[in-house]
Amino acid sequence: MSSSVLDQLLEMGFDKSRAELAVKKSDGLPDAMDWLEKTQDTPLEELLEEEKSGTNVEKVGEGTIAMSLVCNECGKKFRNQGDAEFHAHKSGHTDFAESTEEVAPLSPEEKKKRLDELRDRLKEKKAGMSKVEKEEQKRNEQIRQKATRESQDMKDELQRKEQLKEAAKKRQERLDDLDAKKRIKAKIDADKEERRRKAEEAKAAREGRSIPVAATPAPAPTPAASRPAATHNEARLRLQTSGGNIMKTLPADTTLFEVAQLLESENGLTVTKFVQNFPRKVFEGNLDLGKTLKEAGLVPSAALIVQ
Repeated sequence: MSSSVLDQLLEMGFDKSRAELAVKKSDGLPDAMDWLEKTQDTPLEELLEEEKSGTNVEKVGEGTIAMSLVCNECGKKFRNQGDAEFHAHKSGHTDFAESTEEVAPLSPEEKKKRLDELRDRLKEKKAGMSKVEKEEQKRNEQIRQKATRESQDMKDELQRKEQLKEAAKKRQERLDDLDAKKRIKAKIDADKEERRRKAEEAKAAREGRSIPVAATPAPAPTPAASRPAATHNEARLRLQTSGGNIMKTLPADTTLFEVAQLLESENGLTVTKFVQNFPRKVFEGNLDLGKTLKEAGLVPSAALIVQ
């Protein structure tokens, strides 16, 4: 019988050590499952220690057969040693005695009903554990998705900084190129002046005239004296947004990407593209937004729809 009960408990998925202890402390499968359910939260080591120490049980007189155990502290009767030990563990009672009174055994119908109830509770427990596992999986998935979003945000921020760096690099290259062209032009002008002076000296020598003293050239007017609009170094932009028009005057070598960043930092606008109605043009993507206002044909003035 015990071997059959043990096999059934093992088939139900109970731990072998606990199942063997349950068989030892119970009378039949229902009692064994009942004992396992009652002690499911008690560590196995503690159960084994209680098994070794046992409980304080007062024996009945000689020639008398003990039919049950009774707790002298509360009066409850128990069919077997396992039930009494479980009661002792839960209540802290230690005074037990053997009794000649028999605890009525369960009828087959009661045993079946009790076994079904125990099996239902076991299923509910497993279902509860499954629900906890699903909730844990859901939490882990939420954590993973959050980490993915944060990683993507970091990538987007890094890409934005790289675009700003590239735009600044191109702007500096254009400034350097402009300075180089100015230096080359100044050198060409100086060479022309030197050739003109030498030609004048040679002509004066052939004609027997004294060589004229070169007058100190008057300083050339500074470029700042000229109107900025005449040289088209600036662009006047009318930016149409959902919150109204924004007027900006920016250097002609400012990129459209820098304009988008300016609107984001000063006005809190997220810009994906600019649209010009006359003539019809759409500026979007890294290629278009990397153009300067001059390269995009927006100098000296233009109206753009911000989207």
